[in-house]
Amino acid sequence: MDAYDEDSHARRGPDGAEGASHPDRDPEPGAGGGTGSEQEERAGGGGPEPGPGAEHEPPGAARELPAADAAHVTDAGPPEQGPSPSPRTGVAALSPRYQTGAAVALAVVAVAACVHLAMVFLSVAPANTVTKQHGKAIEEWVYPEFEQNWKLFAPNPLQQNIAVQARAEVRMKDGEVRTTGWTDLSARDGAAIDGNLVPSHTQQNELRRAWDFFVATHTADNRPVALRGALSEQYVRRIVVMRLYRDDPTSREGVIQRVQVRSSTTNVQPPKWSQERVSDKPVYRLLPWWTVSSDEAAGGVR
Repeated sequence: MDAYDEDSHARRGPDGAEGASHPDRDPEPGAGGGTGSEQEERAGGGGPEPGPGAEHEPPGAARELPAADAAHVTDAGPPEQGPSPSPRTGVAALSPRYQTGAAVALAVVAVAACVHLAMVFLSVAPANTVTKQHGKAIEEWVYPEFEQNWKLFAPNPLQQNIAVQARAEVRMKDGEVRTTGWTDLSARDGAAIDGNLVPSHTQQNELRRAWDFFVATHTADNRPVALRGALSEQYVRRIVVMRLYRDDPTSREGVIQRVQVRSSTTNVQPPKWSQERVSDKPVYRLLPWWTVSSDEAAGGVR
């Protein structure tokens, strides 16, 4: 029979080796449970023993965290502050004096825009009491720069090419008067537009609209109709003088005394598949010589 050791309660086998403790019996304190240090490690979580001089904390005591970590742990943080005001932009960022100036400028622009829209509306509106009493003021405001028409929607669009040409009598520095050749002003505008992705308004419409204005306010024998006729003559004459001073070498060397304008009208040829036949010869409309005043000859056009 196997014998049990009274001291260790271990069962010895036939070869005298100690076996495992009896499973039904608990080991006595201090026996079969390892050394004292091992028991302390099991009881205290197995951590290292505190070094010399360290304070012994009782079990379950809360550890004191550093200030940097405590700021994240504490429930009551620093007092919250409201959102900082956003910086001012635009007119609000200006001083009161400049704000007043900006408000006055905006008011002037708004009034001018309203007056302009009202003038343009009255110029195309049917005859009424306002146009009868203030018709002259409306025409002076609108014509010729802001004239409105509906030619874009005409049932019979233009089928002619119209070129405006001009020549001048120039008094040279030695007193001699020279007559220049004909300068095709429309051709120069066309050359400036051709291949230009962003042509200017003056190149596209200034001369063309001026000539349309002249034709609409003159009879077939070139006599002006009412006040708008005289205004159209002055408008065309100033454009011609300005262009000749800019493009004609003879005009730049002297002072223009008189100018003469003519139009060259050529029919647009029909397509090849059409049986329609039209003349391809230009038809000229020659205007009389216009005397150029001193302010038109030298006032801001050279």
